[in-house]
Amino acid sequence: MGAGPPSCAGTLSHGGPRGAGLVTGPAGIGGPRVEDPGIEDVSVDDAGVEAVSVENGGTGGVATARPWGGSGPPTLERVAESAGVSRATVSRVINGSPRVSATSREAVLRAIEQLGYTPNRAARSLVTRRADSIALVVSESESRVFGEPFFAGIVRGVSQALAATDLQLVLVLAQTGRQHARVERFVRNNHVDGVLLISLHGDDPLPRALISSGVPVVMCGRPPSSAADAPYVDADNFGGARAATQFLLDQGRRRIASITGPQDMAVGMDRLAGYQRALRDRRGGRDLVRAGDFSRDSGEHAMARLLTEAPELDAVFAASDLMAAGAVRALRRAGRRVPDDVAVVGFDDSEVARYTEPPLTSVRQPIDEMGREMVRLLLAQLDTGGAVASPVILPTELVVRSST
Repeated sequence: MGAGPPSCAGTLSHGGPRGAGLVTGPAGIGGPRVEDPGIEDVSVDDAGVEAVSVENGGTGGVATARPWGGSGPPTLERVAESAGVSRATVSRVINGSPRVSATSREAVLRAIEQLGYTPNRAARSLVTRRADSIALVVSESESRVFGEPFFAGIVRGVSQALAATDLQLVLVLAQTGRQHARVERFVRNNHVDGVLLISLHGDDPLPRALISSGVPVVMCGRPPSSAADAPYVDADNFGGARAATQFLLDQGRRRIASITGPQDMAVGMDRLAGYQRALRDRRGGRDLVRAGDFSRDSGEHAMARLLTEAPELDAVFAASDLMAAGAVRALRRAGRRVPDDVAVVGFDDSEVARYTEPPLTSVRQPIDEMGREMVRLLLAQLDTGGAVASPVILPTELVVRSST
């Protein structure tokens, strides 16, 4: 896989740690997630949760207009009185209990709407012992997360899957050991119910640390180390790279180079292995490899080096669309025509592939679906008390365009 979604280094609600690139937003990263400061008239008992109605979810504690005309915020008792049911019944409706008749549920919901009553998330969490939030932790820099289309697709898929739930999404950018320690503290302090991890490098201790805290974890991409016992969602990176290289061989290309992703990431290793397998399967071809980091600049620099070392090359498979676009730029500067002199294939089938000139042949991986599958696996863990599911490997597809 590649690298990054939109975000910013903000602060965290719930009094979480600062400085680790923490951004909050409801189910799909909309507006900021906030708690309700200075809330009045909040009570919790075995029957349910009392709550208040505040403007903008509690930002500043400004009360909303009250259609019922009272002097204070609408309470559970007022909702019960308006609906003609008990306070316990109102609490059951708010907490999603099935032990309420359809007639009573409809009456309660109508009263809630008429009175402008809003259940309070902070108070409710005291009863449910759930934060109603999940964290998406990305081990990459802000420039990569903002600049590379892969992450935007993951966030979009996660957002879509969360839209039908009450869960909020907390986006965390954490690269350094110090930032990882802050993430661990944040998770151990029960600010989220689960964690989605993206872009793990090498033998990163973060997955094991989070798993040991007891929080459900799902990873995006096969972990580089088998030590992390958590489910993951990935694309068929090996098969996609192999198919791309075979396609170039079928076209009669004889000297095929590869610009790889980072070799401390499973995605980089798998795509390199697929390229090498295709060469061996077809005619025992000698590989020609230079490393990149999935960025456009790294693809351009690697392509320039390859042209110097092997000027006879007639094709290149790049492990990301951005690196392929960088390779095209280097080829054009060197006076090589694409695809006449050198064919170019990328990986991701992102917008970059469609808008490069010429448009790139690319291996499509279902990025949005990967985000949705990650949420599905995490919700399954939350529902079953932490049972670990099997990994999900999604198929890839070669999309042919004008660069080959």
